[in-house]
Amino acid sequence: MSRSSDGGSGGRVLGRGRATARVLLTWLLTTLALVVLDRWLDGFAMGGWWQPPLAALLLGLLAGVVWPLVLRVVLPVAVFTLGLGSFLLLGAAVLAVSFAVPGVVVADLRTGVLVVIAMAAVTAVVSSALAIDEDEVFFRRARRRAGTAAALRPCPPGVVFLQIDGLGADVARRAVRDGSMPTLAAWLRSGSHALTWWHTDWSSQTGASVCGILHGSNHDVVGFRWYEKDRDHVVAVSHPADAAEVERRHSDGRGLLAGGGASRGNLFSGDAPFLSLTMSSLPLVAPRRTGRRRDRVGAGYYAYFANPVNAVRTLGTSLADVGRELAAAARQRRADVRPRVSRGGLYPLARPGTTVIARDVVVAAIVEDMLAGRPAVYADFLGYDEVAHHSGVERFDTLAVLRSIDQQIGRLARAAQLAPRPYHLVLLSDHGQTQGEAFAQRFGETIEAFVGRHCGGSPLPGQRSGEPRDSRRPAEGWQVASALAEAASGPGVIARRLRERVETAGAGEHRHRTPSGQPGRVARVAPGVVVTVSGHTANVSFADLPGRVPLEEIEHHWPDLLPALVDHDGVGFLLVHSEEQGPVVLGRDGVHRLATGEVLGEDPLAPYGEHAAALVARVSAFPHCPDVMINSRYDPETDEASPFEPHVGSHGGLGGPQQRGFLAHPRQLRAPGEIVGAEHLHRVLRGWLTELGHPEPDGAGAAVGADSPAALRAADPSHV
Repeated sequence: MSRSSDGGSGGRVLGRGRATARVLLTWLLTTLALVVLDRWLDGFAMGGWWQPPLAALLLGLLAGVVWPLVLRVVLPVAVFTLGLGSFLLLGAAVLAVSFAVPGVVVADLRTGVLVVIAMAAVTAVVSSALAIDEDEVFFRRARRRAGTAAALRPCPPGVVFLQIDGLGADVARRAVRDGSMPTLAAWLRSGSHALTWWHTDWSSQTGASVCGILHGSNHDVVGFRWYEKDRDHVVAVSHPADAAEVERRHSDGRGLLAGGGASRGNLFSGDAPFLSLTMSSLPLVAPRRTGRRRDRVGAGYYAYFANPVNAVRTLGTSLADVGRELAAAARQRRADVRPRVSRGGLYPLARPGTTVIARDVVVAAIVEDMLAGRPAVYADFLGYDEVAHHSGVERFDTLAVLRSIDQQIGRLARAAQLAPRPYHLVLLSDHGQTQGEAFAQRFGETIEAFVGRHCGGSPLPGQRSGEPRDSRRPAEGWQVASALAEAASGPGVIARRLRERVETAGAGEHRHRTPSGQPGRVARVAPGVVVTVSGHTANVSFADLPGRVPLEEIEHHWPDLLPALVDHDGVGFLLVHSEEQGPVVLGRDGVHRLATGEVLGEDPLAPYGEHAAALVARVSAFPHCPDVMINSRYDPETDEASPFEPHVGSHGGLGGPQQRGFLAHPRQLRAPGEIVGAEHLHRVLRGWLTELGHPEPDGAGAAVGADSPAALRAADPSHV
């Protein structure tokens, strides 16, 4: 419904009147605050009646005009100090104001900072008092900035994909039931949305999932980290240069966000022309693509910190989050909650980066995207995943972070009502998390040390290979040692057969050894042996042997390794390649030959679901599949597994809730049915966009990566 011009003019006049009243009231209250500070704050003094209103006016101009200009230069100081640096700089500016106004005394920088904090607090109070819903004021102003042309142009509804990193489907359902996600609960109860789940790939982690979701292919993405022999390089998708390389291989210009979309806070771009806080597209590592508008690095942070009120809010919320983290860690220690990991060091100070700052900056960017009418937006909220790693999947402080993300989703839903086009909000996760005591805590050594020890490596200087890092482990070490001794005295069927094969064939000396760490840049756990870890998976590569090293040669050169691994209580199964049988999965009491589906003994993949064999076989065909790929042991009775990284909640492999991501979608969109793998999920999301009327991207002029959907279809027309 359109509004009359008179009504619009009247609204604008009323809006200007309210804005003027806001400015005058803020000036008055700031003046009164300066009078109070003059009486109560040592080192701050004003001699005459005219000085407080003049100083208040100058401070207002400083915060509203000068500070945003200064912040363009000193933005890193504000970001990396959680906003505290903003007040130090503004405090120095207050010192300068004291010299400009005769009779005003500001004794030192500390006094200047206190004055700034008081002024910002007054502004925040006035904003809250004059606007019952400050977000509505912001949204309407932003909509006017966006103009009305987009609202008059016919266009299909847009879609905002909001990823809650690491939130499993089962946890999401319980959070809806128990009140930790009231926004999603309201949608489900109203019937506007449906909640389902999707099955991840073997590599249940953000790198593989998001690459598949956004680009339609995660071919050859082995884990969050993996070793490439041909480059003697460990790929880590959280590293900007590696993320850019992974996207180059998988992009063909037809990503989920091609055609005017926006990527906010992701590892990869999805071929979006509008980008910010996207790892693969940082200008230092990624070449600029035709038609792509990369936001200036830090632009989102600048827009946020340019307002001193936001700096006050950020500082206060961040300090409160640090306090919550310290209190939660202390509560776990007092109650002796298990499993748990150390949460000290810099982690309490680093945590607000994901739970507070990045969350709020991403939300602000999404609001602007919707008000600009962009057809599709994909954003990642990292806070839940980060806290679940350190605290646990459903611990009270983890669910508190989840609730804060849900509140932001509610804010975005309200903002969508003001956008120039209708929007559908889709919630999803890239994977779940499986909880358990970390491998090193439980067994007294890391998987890297264990593999190195059985490949002839030496412990690190000053540390025995089995020496635990947790000070409490020696009191329990005898039990672990007893359990390992019992396992060694009664090995499983497969371990015995492996030892028999080695003894029959005769194990030769490994003749490919080089000094640790040579000749390449990647450190070796033993001569010629590289281990990389991604949560619940670990990859073993024999760097000096070209290509995929077969089972028979591993037995010949490292006779103790495979028997020790399959017999370990923390190992669920191994993937190796046999010259005789092709890809083979080894477990303690059985073998699964993937090429034929033949199982000898107990199926080692049975606890990992009906799709496990197909998912593992797919990874075995990857060009950079490691020589030995290890998956942690999952216990269905306790619903736990021991990750190879020092986490409580973790993911990256098969076993338990980590395999099940959640998906909440509007019921107007076609029900997806069973979804297996991130590439399948990409096709579902792309299908929804097409169903709504968005054109299929043609990828014209885009480079085609070797692992992109277009390249894979060209090589194999049967490829989906």
